[in-house]
Amino acid sequence: MHPELGREVSVGSIDKELRKLWEEDDARTNASLMNLAVYSEEPGSLEKNSEAVRELTAEHACRALLIGIDRAAPEASIRAWITAHCHLSHGRKSVCCEQIAFALTGKATGRLRNTVFAHLASDLPLIFWWQGELTPIFEDRLYSLVDRFVFDSADWADPKESFARISDAIANATKELVVQDLAWTRSFQFRVSIAALYDDPLVLAALPEVSEVEIVHHPDNRGTALQILAWLAVQAAWRDGMELDLAVTRHSGNKEGFSFEGANGKAIAVTLTADEDSAPLGLVRLSGGGVTVSVFREEGGAHLVRRIEASGHVVEAPGPVDPDDSAGLIGEQLARGGKNSLFQKILPKFRQFLER
Repeated sequence: MHPELGREVSVGSIDKELRKLWEEDDARTNASLMNLAVYSEEPGSLEKNSEAVRELTAEHACRALLIGIDRAAPEASIRAWITAHCHLSHGRKSVCCEQIAFALTGKATGRLRNTVFAHLASDLPLIFWWQGELTPIFEDRLYSLVDRFVFDSADWADPKESFARISDAIANATKELVVQDLAWTRSFQFRVSIAALYDDPLVLAALPEVSEVEIVHHPDNRGTALQILAWLAVQAAWRDGMELDLAVTRHSGNKEGFSFEGANGKAIAVTLTADEDSAPLGLVRLSGGGVTVSVFREEGGAHLVRRIEASGHVVEAPGPVDPDDSAGLIGEQLARGGKNSLFQKILPKFRQFLER
């Protein structure tokens, strides 16, 4: 029994049962602006993702398709459940979003496309949230149907190989495929804060003189640190320099070094430090020309701190923070929309860092 997933129905009667669901309560209004498919091969994911979708539908109207697959099972089977996530509008009428949950076992590629995706709301974009490692299910017959493919590279054991597959999908997709890495979304408020600090004319004038960069991250979030480094390097037009060798110490955590050459030929040394006590992204500090710009966050902190040190003066102000949980990050990304062109821009440089 899976009461949190709603009413179990036969796959062939899903549409009829959904119509009954709305006929049962005239106070419900069906709302949908997109299809949101959530895919996982982790046991118990359907219940967990149903809770995540309930949170998301409070702000983002959609038809949700939850997909749980056990590919190792010896026999092929499929079960389905339907429910609606409802939220009060103006304290009166319930605005509800449909959810269809599928549990599949055995070989699933054909059934995923022909059965599960047959229940997409037509003419609405498909956002596909992939959870966990990329598996053979991720192939052109899947991503050719997708408008926005969302994943979290922090979950990957081999991000170099997985990003190669993502890049191939972007290049080979029959229609434009927008990809969104939640590791990149985690750095959004850091990037906004750094850009805001460089709006100050004094600080902006010192940007060509930057000679040292320090980035601190949690060990699970090295990809986020490398992505923000790729963003800095690409946006500031830094050229690659010789690799720096930094010692590994037990006290300060694992360190790795990069060197660059600025647009004016100035050498730039970058240190990435993995710290078990850090927030996913804990610190980004740029120093040079008598100016130090820092954005930092304590683990679990409710806000960022933006800081400028120049000419003996310190200016400090709080800033908003990105969510730590995946559902919150998905919600932030859905609210912003866009084609994520900046991520596409920094992706080659980021992949170059992964090759190290």
